[in-house]
Amino acid sequence: MSATDFKHHTKLPLTLLAAAVMTSTASHALAAGAEKRPVLEEIVVTAQRRTESQQEVPVAVTVASVDDMVAAHVDSISNIQQISPSIKFDVTNSAANSANILIRGIGTVGNSRAFEGAVGVFVDGVYRTRAGQAMQNWLDVESLQILRGPQGTLFGKNTSAGALILTSQAPDTEALTANYELSAGSYDSQMMRAMVNVPIAGNSALRLAALTGERDGYIENPNGGDYNDRSPRAVKAQYLFEGSDSFKLHLIADWSKEENNCCYGQVDVIDGPLQPLIDNFLIPARGLQAPSSDFEDYEQVLSNDTDQTIEDKGAVLKIEWALADNLTLNSVSSYRKWEIDQQGMDADFSGANILTINEGLKTETISQEFTLSGVVNEFGPFQSGDYVLGLYYADEDIEAPHQLLWGDQAQTYFDIYLSAAGIPPGTADASEGLWSDVLMPATSKSYAAFMHWNLDLTDKLGFTVGLRYSRDEKEGAMIRNYFNPSPVALFRLLGVQPGPEYSDSFDDDAVSGTLSAKYQFSEDLMAYLTYSRGYKSGGVNIDNTGAGTVLNNPDEVPGAVPLDPTYKSEYIDGIELGLKADYWDSRARSNIALFYNDITDLQIAQFIGTQFTIDNAADAEVYGLEMENQVLLSQAVSLNFDITYLAEASFGDSPELGSLANRDFAQAPDLTGNLALSAEQEIASGLMLSGRIGLSYSGDQYTNTSNDYTRDAQTEYSASITLGAVSGLWSVAAWCQNCSDERYVTQHFNSPLQGPDANGYVSAPRTYGLTLRGSF
Repeated sequence: MSATDFKHHTKLPLTLLAAAVMTSTASHALAAGAEKRPVLEEIVVTAQRRTESQQEVPVAVTVASVDDMVAAHVDSISNIQQISPSIKFDVTNSAANSANILIRGIGTVGNSRAFEGAVGVFVDGVYRTRAGQAMQNWLDVESLQILRGPQGTLFGKNTSAGALILTSQAPDTEALTANYELSAGSYDSQMMRAMVNVPIAGNSALRLAALTGERDGYIENPNGGDYNDRSPRAVKAQYLFEGSDSFKLHLIADWSKEENNCCYGQVDVIDGPLQPLIDNFLIPARGLQAPSSDFEDYEQVLSNDTDQTIEDKGAVLKIEWALADNLTLNSVSSYRKWEIDQQGMDADFSGANILTINEGLKTETISQEFTLSGVVNEFGPFQSGDYVLGLYYADEDIEAPHQLLWGDQAQTYFDIYLSAAGIPPGTADASEGLWSDVLMPATSKSYAAFMHWNLDLTDKLGFTVGLRYSRDEKEGAMIRNYFNPSPVALFRLLGVQPGPEYSDSFDDDAVSGTLSAKYQFSEDLMAYLTYSRGYKSGGVNIDNTGAGTVLNNPDEVPGAVPLDPTYKSEYIDGIELGLKADYWDSRARSNIALFYNDITDLQIAQFIGTQFTIDNAADAEVYGLEMENQVLLSQAVSLNFDITYLAEASFGDSPELGSLANRDFAQAPDLTGNLALSAEQEIASGLMLSGRIGLSYSGDQYTNTSNDYTRDAQTEYSASITLGAVSGLWSVAAWCQNCSDERYVTQHFNSPLQGPDANGYVSAPRTYGLTLRGSF
């Protein structure tokens, strides 16, 4: 590493570096002088579809209980990186197209409504087909598990980078309980949650939970109001029946809906040559004030209300039969419907009334999974073992309408825009009204069979073998309902639209799996070496230019040949060397993983000004180091220190990559880290005081695949202090997120139809509030 590289990688705040020293020093001191030593609790995971200790499973997994999430003020995926620096969530203008979850720098590359995520999201055992389906506020959740690295066997559908597993708090058949939560804070935020659990007839129970909330947006309109408001509503109902020791039935039904002023609130970052025209002429011509040019003001003016509605609903039926001793059959049946509707989307991202999008996405999915799990003794050369055998099926229907409309200033704008290219005013037709209307239907069927074995050769040496066969069958089409018939319609004149209509299909078979060896050096020290192969299905690019532009449309250009709208499947071969250790008399814990991922046919979606494309890059690679540390400094004080270092996360040198060849991934900084210091102390009889101070660091990074803009390293702080009853009957907490009000661009994008101009989605500013919780 050169001196320059070393300087770059030591930008990590001194507080994070000091944490490692503090951890060691404090632990030695306390070990020498403390009379009563605290002990870390065992953490139970289900990363291998069975209940195991986190410290004994050969998988890099982070677990957060409901108490952990409350302490970190994490109640949705939006700030999940506070739980682990290895994971990140990003969304821009559309939950359907742009929502993305990344683990170890690997996620969905670019925006496309056709893409399923590289990180699988599983809620109560059910796979969610789009990352945007994880955006709602979590309701009555018991735990969160983050599995890192390819999960090619047990969570084999589109989990090439990892998996996010959310589990609801199950009903209690013994006690009548209830709880509530009331929050209020900055930006007029309000959130109310409530839950009641009712036992029925001794062997069953009903559990109901609901939430409602509001929050004003933090992108201000100088003419009044703001953008990116949120107003979530959700209900979850559960029924649990425990017929006997051998039979259990668990039904979960949920519904959520948001009606928001969302999600085109962003900030102008880099002015192009036409920005003065927009700010000094077109916006004032509408009787409006242009936004501030000071980035820190977080101001924008849009020409539409940008209304968005998201509705998510479904049900899952989980049945568990104990067929015999150590032999259990599980069934998970589900139905999901997710629908997003966006009307009046300001597609020129400015106060000039130029281009509007109305679009939506509706997906309906049914799925069924059966698993048979058991335990064996003296299996061949192995002294013991356990296994999971499974079958999986899913059927998804997708419907995506899309409309484009010119605003009442489009003609004026493009007369000036095109004049720079020597095209006389009035040549192109950008008259006000609808000029494109398409429907993009798609279907997807998935089939899989899998097996997963844990085999113990000795008390210390064990192996894991997993294998999954998957088959995916997909269809996609673009049906054009209308396009402006004018021969000089603007996009026709520019050679972009109308692209050819198409109906195409894609199918693929894949074998993925896992091979792992672990060695238990002692009760408190385990090492493992794992190879995993992950698979992410290809498909059909459902977009209005998915088969090309005007030049590929035989209805526009005689003899033209449409492009192939399909893209290939993506594969990841991952190798991981891990160490899990409890030490200092079980007061400290460190989990370390070295990982290497070789990616073949990486799926890349790019926005190139007026067109969304999907290509496959022949190769890419990601490798680095993770470290998670937890130390109990005393009975009252604990320290968590986590770090993820990506030594490499870059595209290969494939010709189809163009300027992306050998470039680093977007949203994949070399270094990320979290530091949290927590304390809890009884200050009077029956009264508990607790607090948490957190720090999150993220290094400099590219912000988008479609351009080369970057952002600097950022450090955000969070804090909370809670006073409550030792019994847990009530508590009141004061909290803040991004306490120092760091403001920066999270993703730059090329402003459509405005030349070398860039806008940016931005970080949430400082937020703060009070939360009252109670139970009875």
